[in-house]
Amino acid sequence: MRCVIYGRVSTDKQEAENQITQLQEYANRQQWNVIEVVTDVCSGGKSAVKRTGLNKIFKMAHQKRFDVLLFWSLDRFSREGSRKTLEYLTHLDDYRVQWHSYTEEYISSLGIFADAIISIMAALAKQERIRISERTKAGLERIRKSGKTLGRPQTSDAAKVRMLREQGLSLSAIAKECGISKTRVHQILNV
Repeated sequence: MRCVIYGRVSTDKQEAENQITQLQEYANRQQWNVIEVVTDVCSGGKSAVKRTGLNKIFKMAHQKRFDVLLFWSLDRFSREGSRKTLEYLTHLDDYRVQWHSYTEEYISSLGIFADAIISIMAALAKQERIRISERTKAGLERIRKSGKTLGRPQTSDAAKVRMLREQGLSLSAIAKECGISKTRVHQILNV
């Protein structure tokens, strides 16, 4: 199997080489052909788009250039939360690329428990989405109880917006005068 090794460290004071050496040894024991070693020096909380290495891996996977991705541990792969991490692993599955965590043998799409692991991770991602939603709702309720009005500021006097426009004021000037956004001014004028 063609293998890509992925290593990540958070700062340039850390050494990715410690991970890479052991990952290469593991790949050799599996008789995998390591075609490339990709590393990132950045926070695991950054999205794949902002991580040059991980972004490269997804492009290579899309191009079907390798069969298995080997990484040190799931938190070295991504720290964006279970939902986003599951999304990344699902993209690899969609590209027919298998994946394996070296230090967490059970986090792997190789072997008989692959479907079980993916199902468990999907359930965890769903729970995380529910918790985020509950926290958001609680925060919004707290703000409502404090007396603040949520949502887009309302313009009670659309006529004022139209009058100011007729006087030749720019959208920016009208927005400033009425205390609303230029987008809202544009919406009022186009109704």
